Amino acid sequence: MPLLILLLTIAFAASTLWVPDFGGFDPNRFPIPQNDPAVQPAGYAFAIWGVIYLWLLISAGYGLFKRRNAPDWADMRPALAVSLAVGAIWLPAAVLSPVLATILIWAMLIPALIALFRAPVLDATWASLPIGLYAGWLSAASCVAIGLLLAGYGVLGEVPTAILMIAIASVLACVVQTRLNRAPTYGVAVIWAFVGIMFAAPPIVGIVAFTGMAAVALATLRAAVAMGRQA
Repeated sequence: MPLLILLLTIAFAASTLWVPDFGGFDPNRFPIPQNDPAVQPAGYAFAIWGVIYLWLLISAGYGLFKRRNAPDWADMRPALAVSLAVGAIWLPAAVLSPVLATILIWAMLIPALIALFRAPVLDATWASLPIGLYAGWLSAASCVAIGLLLAGYGVLGEVPTAILMIAIASVLACVVQTRLNRAPTYGVAVIWAFVGIMFAAPPIVGIVAFTGMAAVALATLRAAVAMGRQA
């Protein structure tokens, strides 16, 4: 399993080679083109993926060579493997179909959250923290994907959709970070997504994103303090 995690992480990171310069769903893949969606973070926010890929690769290597037989690492690995396996095909799917990509990103998120809750308390730098950053960004991205579908298929207008999905992402992130009470990188990733939305969206959406960011920041701060006490 540790070797499988490393291979899947490599495949996940390498998927960017097949779809370079991916900047989000093709606006014209929707019945109502999403040229400048209010729910989507600004392009610079996606640079977080570079950190996520690198940290997951380091984590996988550390797990293989240093914690191959560690029992506290074993519980998280099956769920993490599922998430990474789906992630390895996500970019090609996103080019083909926003609907398929939305289904797959939720299929990445759920096992990623399971892996995060099962991650060892020890070795946080190499286990729970990188997985937390990964799961946090997926939490925000999963809500953004649904928001794009709702607006793109005319279920709701862009601004109401953005407000709804930011609210849902805020509640999800606060619940996860509070229940987890460690791995503050989870909340940091969600906050980063909200920052990307806040400065790219209409003012009312920016206000909602700021409010959500403040709530998640409070839960994240509490988790960081609790994690510091555990250390």
